[in-house]
Amino acid sequence: MNHDRIHAQEPSHHRDRWTVGTIAELAERDGHCVVTVENESGEPTELVVTMAVRDLFISRLDIGDNESPVGERVWFRKRGGS
Repeated sequence: MNHDRIHAQEPSHHRDRWTVGTIAELAERDGHCVVTVENESGEPTELVVTMAVRDLFISRLDIGDNESPVGERVWFRKRGGS
């Protein structure tokens, strides 16, 4: 399975390939994490990442251990490009 990409901090490379978004929802599906992000115009995008990637990007957000990542800003790319 190809997975989407997500970063908690602005990437330092190929910045034009990344979209800025806000986490709207996190869910689990088929053993993967589904992160719904909204871009700056409010359009939702579903990203599918591994649970390990979920743990990594959440650990890099500026939130407490028991705080929700919903509402936090991230940078993302759908598999295959944009």
